Amino acid sequence: MIRAGLRPFLGVLVVAAILGSAGCEASRVPPSDQPVFVGSSDSSSPSTPSVAPSVGVPSPPAVASVPGTTPTGTRAPVVDHGPRTGNKVALTFDADMTDGMLASLRAGRVKSYANLRILDLLERDEVPATFFLTGKWVQRYPDVTRRIADNPRFELANHTYGHAAFTGDCYDLPSQPVNELRGDVAKTFEVIKPYGGRQTRYFRFPGLCHDAATLDALAPLGVTVVDGDVVSGDPFATAWKPLVRAVLDHVRPGSVVIMHVTEANAAMTDEALPHILAGLRERGLVPAPLSEVLVGA
Repeated sequence: MIRAGLRPFLGVLVVAAILGSAGCEASRVPPSDQPVFVGSSDSSSPSTPSVAPSVGVPSPPAVASVPGTTPTGTRAPVVDHGPRTGNKVALTFDADMTDGMLASLRAGRVKSYANLRILDLLERDEVPATFFLTGKWVQRYPDVTRRIADNPRFELANHTYGHAAFTGDCYDLPSQPVNELRGDVAKTFEVIKPYGGRQTRYFRFPGLCHDAATLDALAPLGVTVVDGDVVSGDPFATAWKPLVRAVLDHVRPGSVVIMHVTEANAAMTDEALPHILAGLRERGLVPAPLSEVLVGA
C-alpha cells in the first residue's frame, strides 16, 4: 500500500510506468530507532491468514540463516529501514523488466536496461549492494546476473517476474490478479536460484504497491517485504544532481536507498552514484549489504 501523503512525489513517475517501466517507489523516514515493520492499514484483516501453499509452489528454504526468511503461514512483514544506530546504509538497485521493455529492446528503441557502469563503479570501489531482480530481467541478462551473483559483496533479491502490479491504482503498471502473486514470486526465486551467490528471501513490490491481500498471499513463501526510506527518483531523470540531493538530504543510519540499474530509463544513476558515495563518506555512513543493515529485521 502506498501511503497517501507520498502520492504527489510519486506522481511524477507515472510516465515511467506508461512507457513500460515504473521505477516509482515511495519514501518515508519513520522516527523509530529500530527496524520498522509496516503491517496493513486494514486493521480488520486477520494477522494470520488461513492460506495454504498452492500445489507446485516451492516452499521457502529450510535454512533459517537465509536473509529475509520469515515463518510461513503469517502475513509477510514489511520493513522500511534498519536500526538507526551505527553507521550502515543499504544501497539497493531494482532491475525492472516488463513485456513493454522487452519489446523496446527487440525493436531497437532502447539499447540496454542493464547499466554496467554502475556495476563497474561498485566493483572498483568494493561497495556492497543488494539487487532486486525481476525474473524477466534475469532471463534477458543472464551474464550480468552471473556477474552480480559472483560478487561476494552483492546480494540477490526478488522484484516479481515481470514487474506487474498486484493492487489497483499502481501508476498504470501492467497488472496481474492477486491470486497469481504467490506463483509469480515463487517462479522468480526459482529463476534466480541457479546463479548462487548471496541469495535472500527479500522481496520488493513494483511501485511499492501492496495491501493486506497481497501480504497475505505471500504468507506461504516466508519472505520479508522491503520498501525503503530513501528514494533517489532516478527513473527518467534528466540530471544527476537532483538524485544526489534526494539521497543525501534524507539518508540516515539504517536507511534503505532505492535506485535502479535499468540504464535506458535510469540513465543518470551512474552519474549520480559517485557523488552519492562521496556524500555518504562525508557523513560517516558506510554502504553494507541489506541483510547487515536490517539486523534483527
